Amino acid sequence: MSTLKVTNIQATGETASRAVSGVAGAYCNWNGTGTPSIRNSNNVSSLTDIGTGNQKVTYTNNFAAADYSSTFGGRVAAAGFEAFLAGGTDGQYVDVCDVITRNLNADADADIVCVECTGDLA
Repeated sequence: MSTLKVTNIQATGETASRAVSGVAGAYCNWNGTGTPSIRNSNNVSSLTDIGTGNQKVTYTNNFAAADYSSTFGGRVAAAGFEAFLAGGTDGQYVDVCDVITRNLNADADADIVCVECTGDLA
């Protein structure tokens, strides 16, 4: 059996390459309480605090189309955590994704927030 070792991977037709350790088009793990701060990310240029429980992730390299797949997760430390919602103030576009965290029917900051996006890069 052969072993293929590469540092970066680039799909046919894409102009941006991806590090093998981050094959997803983009991912980000951040602390959403107080001033949000990124813990770990790939293909993310910035994180913007829009308001309570609402942050915008901006990509370094855009996706080819806005219909890529996004998965959200995380934790609100207080009891009654409900869900993460995509498509807040700015929604999901080729260059950004808006993430909203909620607790008991109200927007709430989360201490752990994660998003992973899979799709072709532009």
